[in-house]
Amino acid sequence: MKSETITVNRKAYHDYLIEDTLEAGLVLTGTEIKSIRLGRMNLRDSFARPEAGELWLVGAHIARYEQGGRYNHEPARPRKLLLHKDEILKLSLMVEKKGLTLVPLKVYVKRGIAKVELGVARGKRLHDKRRSIIQRETEREMERVVKARK
Repeated sequence: MKSETITVNRKAYHDYLIEDTLEAGLVLTGTEIKSIRLGRMNLRDSFARPEAGELWLVGAHIARYEQGGRYNHEPARPRKLLLHKDEILKLSLMVEKKGLTLVPLKVYVKRGIAKVELGVARGKRLHDKRRSIIQRETEREMERVVKARK
């Protein structure tokens, strides 16, 4: 049950308040999974969008596989996410009604299969971001004081 984390979307944790998370599979081509296993994926500015009863990952960039030749993939194409139909419906309603966003938080390989951890998120306002920065700095300062006393 070992899973290898490929990439983490740090910007999502800065820009959004994550309310819930869930795991989804990715529909990939052969050169895409090879490139992901090499760690050549970027989730910055990507999101998931419900469309016609399906969920799509938009804006994720998977670099071309160097040995792919003519079978290579398009780096920024939308990719289908695999979830149960009732989960897709529930997420679609949350996005439409409550104004939430589906943000990919990390991509990892679990038992040989690429998975994406989606976060159901609400956008942070500027004062929320400032509060998060202040809180993080005070926690770091407290850790420094504790280390200094030991």
